[in-house]
Amino acid sequence: MKIPAFLLLAAASVSFAADPALTIYNGGYAVVRETLPIDLKAGVNQVSFAGATAQVEADSVILRDVAGKAEFQILEQSYRNDPVSQSLLLSFFEGKTLEFVRHETNKPDRMVTGKVVRSGYVPGGNYVEPIIEVDGKLQFTLPGEPVFPSLGSDNVLKPTLNWRLNSAGAGKINAEVAYLSNGFSWEASYNLVATDKSDLLDVVGWVTMNNRSGMTFAEAKVKLMAGDVNRAQPDYSMAPRAAAFGGVAMDAEKVVTEKSFDEFHLYTLGNPVTLRDMETKQVEFVRATGVKAERIYVYDGGGYSRRGASAGKVQVYREFKNAEANKLGMALPKGKVRFYTQDGDRQLEFVGENRIDHTPKDEVIRVLTGNSFDLVGERRIVSQTEQSAERTATQTVEIKVRNRKKEPVEIRVLERASRGGNWTLTAQSQPHDKKDATTFEFRVPLQPDEEKTVTYTIRYTW
Repeated sequence: MKIPAFLLLAAASVSFAADPALTIYNGGYAVVRETLPIDLKAGVNQVSFAGATAQVEADSVILRDVAGKAEFQILEQSYRNDPVSQSLLLSFFEGKTLEFVRHETNKPDRMVTGKVVRSGYVPGGNYVEPIIEVDGKLQFTLPGEPVFPSLGSDNVLKPTLNWRLNSAGAGKINAEVAYLSNGFSWEASYNLVATDKSDLLDVVGWVTMNNRSGMTFAEAKVKLMAGDVNRAQPDYSMAPRAAAFGGVAMDAEKVVTEKSFDEFHLYTLGNPVTLRDMETKQVEFVRATGVKAERIYVYDGGGYSRRGASAGKVQVYREFKNAEANKLGMALPKGKVRFYTQDGDRQLEFVGENRIDHTPKDEVIRVLTGNSFDLVGERRIVSQTEQSAERTATQTVEIKVRNRKKEPVEIRVLERASRGGNWTLTAQSQPHDKKDATTFEFRVPLQPDEEKTVTYTIRYTW
């Protein structure tokens, strides 16, 4: 029995790529670039590449000669992703007969011939019972294990890109095949370690890469793109159109390097990485010792209901500048930040985590790590009046803060002009710093076991 002609691929037309390169984006996709050796003949050539991922975006594929030595035109480009399954192979023989091996207990195996009336294969993975005719009778189960003739090459059953090329002349080239593929992701994470009494941190940054693309990439050159890259939403009213997307991999360096690229930042891993399908891999990309990170205490008594604070709780922040003078200075991609503190026995204890956004160099990072156990705040409105005819209102507020620690601290009392319009403080127990149009702050130094009271009167006009 012969296999249908459309299943056969001439071995000479199938090419396998080398030197893979990946640029992985925050949005769950990557640009895949591979070198594809092609032996062109003058005229029309059939070229197949059986190394694409299972999640390739077929209309993003581009084939090109990076060196620009060959002149060829792409007449046709297609993509096949036929998952290997018994029902798929049976579907190739619907209306034809196959041999089945029947296994019976305490009896030798025997061959049964049956006609495949319905294979049971449904594109998309839904299951339908097969129908096989044996000795003129129909049955809804296979009469045994089907035996298929050789396909010549199983590459057709892998994700395969096919091109028909019209070449002006003959010659061997190392073309580049590039495409967008879903199934990739990466994110940064940071571990910050300090001693209990120190404002100096040790910072270690990691990138975690995930490959769920259905393809393993051995010794790949990997770059990571950080930033908010816009992607068009699918237009289901239109058929896919051909698109081009390509790039040239950079030479690897000995360490992870970072550079500004367009409106984003690009991180290049210095050594090739083998990224297997269904694998999660981590690579260290930043390490710094002695980073100055101030500990900041904030009492936001008026905004706790909508700003993540809790009534009576003083929030703890760590603030540091991403600058070379502070042992950093690389643009830091967004990610999770975990804080650890060494106790008296130099054992690490976890003391909080949060996330940071993409942060350029020389910018200040402030991260909320939690609420202080030993600092307490109280806030109450002492009085308020409103004169509608005069379009004025006044409010007197009292804030008490207490330090139950064994060392002195400074608490920043954050307040807001909540009624809008023009406002001014007509009375205050101590000077304030105006942070923006509606926010002002009092800084209150406290000795151990000390309590202080901040009062102010605010007047609104409109």
